[in-house]
Amino acid sequence: MERIGKDDMSLRALATLRMTVFRSWPYLYDGSMDYEADYLAEFLADEAAVLIVARVGDIPVGMATASPMAGQADAIRQPFLRAGRDLGAISYFGESVLLPQFRGQGIGHRFFDEREAAAREAGASLAVFCAVQRDSSHPARPPAARDLQPFWEGRGYRQTPDFSTAMSWKEVGQADESEHLMHFWQKHL
Repeated sequence: MERIGKDDMSLRALATLRMTVFRSWPYLYDGSMDYEADYLAEFLADEAAVLIVARVGDIPVGMATASPMAGQADAIRQPFLRAGRDLGAISYFGESVLLPQFRGQGIGHRFFDEREAAAREAGASLAVFCAVQRDSSHPARPPAARDLQPFWEGRGYRQTPDFSTAMSWKEVGQADESEHLMHFWQKHL
């Protein structure tokens, strides 16, 4: 596992990884290679951004990101601005994706360890991320779907009910994008 910079990897391989993991429950994301590669290139254009990649040989099997809250899109920043929070003290953890066959091996914990260390190094005192909210009776929910809430709580994160946002993306089987409720989780560093 390594922290890497924008010149050290193939954006297309990471874009494929994101699309593969996010296509399954609970995101059900039907993305495009062009969008994903552009998203990653824009993310990595921020010198303060952190990208951690888990690989098997040269193949990325997981990745996690973090960057300053101040540089995030309005949908991410607004709940914190409305609450009068100092954006300069917050690190936003954008995603943590890992292929299913590599789960349960400590990689997810390592992703959080690395991002929390990077956030502290950057002077952040709060780490936050958001996760999609899905009804437990959603028809696309697999019977063996794993709830990540115990994992996040075990890491010291707490859901912040007053902090939510909405993001839009195209779901598998849909023709158009739809809006999805996202709730924030936070941890004091």
